[in-house]
Amino acid sequence: MLTGLEPAHIACPYCGETIEVLIDCSVPHQVYIEDCQVCCRPICFEVTVDESGVPSVLVSHENE
Repeated sequence: MLTGLEPAHIACPYCGETIEVLIDCSVPHQVYIEDCQVCCRPICFEVTVDESGVPSVLVSHENE
């Protein structure tokens, strides 16, 4: 099981740019907001880490 930070590439739901984010795999489920590194708009992240330690990342607009 992974317990560190894992890089993930996501597409910003606002500007469409692909950005790299670090996912904390020590937390099985988390929801948080992080600003896009390109357009600075708030992205809502929902991260789930499965039993094998593989993260799944869903992103959306802040108000969706």
